[in-house]
Amino acid sequence: MTAPIALSCGEPSGIGPEIAAKAWAAMRDSCPFFYIGDPSHLPDDIPTTEVVDPAQVADICAEALPVLPLTFPAPNMPGHPDPANAPSVIDAIETGVSLVQSGAASALCTAPIHKKALIDGADFAYPGHTEFLAALAGRSRVVMMLASEQLRVVPATIHIPLSQVPSRLTPDLLRDTIAITADGLRRQFGIPHPRIAVAGLNPHAGEGGKMGREELDWIAPLLSDLSPDGYTVTGPHPADTMFHAAARARYDAAIAMYHDQALIPIKTLDFDRGVNVTLGLPFIRTSPDHGTALDIAGKGVANPTSLIEALKLAQCMAQST
Repeated sequence: MTAPIALSCGEPSGIGPEIAAKAWAAMRDSCPFFYIGDPSHLPDDIPTTEVVDPAQVADICAEALPVLPLTFPAPNMPGHPDPANAPSVIDAIETGVSLVQSGAASALCTAPIHKKALIDGADFAYPGHTEFLAALAGRSRVVMMLASEQLRVVPATIHIPLSQVPSRLTPDLLRDTIAITADGLRRQFGIPHPRIAVAGLNPHAGEGGKMGREELDWIAPLLSDLSPDGYTVTGPHPADTMFHAAARARYDAAIAMYHDQALIPIKTLDFDRGVNVTLGLPFIRTSPDHGTALDIAGKGVANPTSLIEALKLAQCMAQST
């Protein structure tokens, strides 16, 4: 039997507790998972049972949300993060990593964190979840993939100003991004011979140098010089023609050059069902593709769809490995 999925609580004053409860109600019979956090932060109308070992989860999940309890020093005040809780939020992530690395959990799914609260309360030194997980796993480079049933897309550069993209987008970075993506598609998505399409940086992929020379000077030569082991790479393609239905049918994942080039198409195609997947880690990690949504926390209106999709994808990936 596959081990259950660990769900770290994220920022308790956001929508994490609410969508965790709603996800359990929707998946209680089909996807065993357990919540790592303070049970008092969860909605009062959801049944919970504390566990000390993930092995207990399968017998509990149909009747109650299993909770691996952690003590938080402050209550969750919806919409108002308390920096005092920051060390416990970090502890929940570290606990989840430890459990998935030991095999006690099959995958880690992470609810959204609030970076300012973590910085204010714990001097958090990472731009986000992805970089922190890479450090915990001892990996120098990982890849962020956004995935849904309609599209898998990877931004080669992520949370940096657009003005910095040309200098930060290097041959080494692009080469590593392609290799990590191909390996993840094989190992975690069960695609033995992945097809990867690479976007150009400039409009119309530079249009022969008239709209930028990066494609001519190094992107196209790099792709031509690659010797893929068991996968196919094409490009650089004009990004404005890569994401219609016929084009998507020709690849298993697209690599974009910067954040919005990747996220606009997937959020347009499948806004509620996009899932954040970290490739290059020695374990499976997924996350809903949204933030803490402090403005609606505690109002009972949060949509759990992205978290449900993240848990379903984690389960599917775990069964594929």
